[in-house]
Amino acid sequence: QVQLVESGGGLVQAGGSLRLSCAVSGLTFRNYYMAWFRQGPGKEREFVAASSRIGDNTFYADSVRGRVTISKDNAKSTMYLQMTSLKPEDTAIYYCAASPNSYSNIPAGYTFWGQGTQVTVSS
Repeated sequence: QVQLVESGGGLVQAGGSLRLSCAVSGLTFRNYYMAWFRQGPGKEREFVAASSRIGDNTFYADSVRGRVTISKDNAKSTMYLQMTSLKPEDTAIYYCAASPNSYSNIPAGYTFWGQGTQVTVSS
C-alpha cells in the first residue's frame, strides 16, 4: 500500500520559515518524480515545486521561486520543502505527490497523493 504522509505545517508569521516533509512508503521512491502542490481557501490546487528522480533537476512555480527549495532524500524515502520569507498568500494545504512517469506541473500528472498539511501565514 502506497502512503505519502506530509508533516511540518503550522502557523507562522509573515517572513518566517517552515520545512515540510513527505515520508513515502510502498513504492520505490528513487524511481519517482516528486512534487509539492498547494490549495488555498477557495482556490484550485496549484503547482509549487517538483524534483526529478535523483534530485538533480528541480522546478518551481514563479510565485515561490527564490523562496522555497525542494529536496529529495532517496535513502530516507523522504521529500522536503524548505520555505522561507513566507507570505500570507502562501496560506494553503500543502500536498506531496508522486509520479513514476515524468515531471509535470499539473495535478493530473501525479499518481499518488498525501493527505496534506496546513500552512497558515499570519500578517
